Amino acid sequence: MKRWVMIVFALILTMVLTACGNTGDETDTETDNDAPTEDDATNEEGAEDPNATAEEEVLVSLQNAEGEVVGTATLTPADTGVNIKLEGENLPPGTKGFHIHEVGKCDPPDFESAGSHYNPTDAKHGFDHSDGPHAGDLENIEVADDGTVTAEVTADKLTLDRESENTLYTEEGTALVIHSDADDYTSQPAGDAGDRIACGVIGQ
Repeated sequence: MKRWVMIVFALILTMVLTACGNTGDETDTETDNDAPTEDDATNEEGAEDPNATAEEEVLVSLQNAEGEVVGTATLTPADTGVNIKLEGENLPPGTKGFHIHEVGKCDPPDFESAGSHYNPTDAKHGFDHSDGPHAGDLENIEVADDGTVTAEVTADKLTLDRESENTLYTEEGTALVIHSDADDYTSQPAGDAGDRIACGVIGQ
């Protein structure tokens, strides 16, 4: 009788141990399936966006000597350089010089605080100069008789990437400036474009 009791007890013990072993295997399998793979961990934590230091869109408000906002520029990365879309109003009609200046400071009424044209490559001014242009030289804009302007130009020597050479995000910042007259693309140092009539800080 005792022998049969021992056999039954042994069978029950064996079944219990087998069941526990299967449960452990299932738990391990579920844990392994739910655990992130090395690739997943790299993508979530280790991967770096190659454009992490670049701005996707920058808005710049331009003010006149009276402190009134007369224009808004939208800066976006282009295939080469920076695309600048300008929309403005209440400006004097005619062809106007349009430049990026080397200091992000726009103190009215003359905006001389913006410094000279942004020129990190030490070039001469003007698209028509053999040793030009400045990186901050832009094409002239045309203000309509009603004082409005819509223009799109490209600064192909510059970038919005904070870590790259010729970035618009220098220690002193940079600024967009509209002048009273047309840039002749040749005269030094600023194309004989006249007074600065509107200015907007790009960034610091």
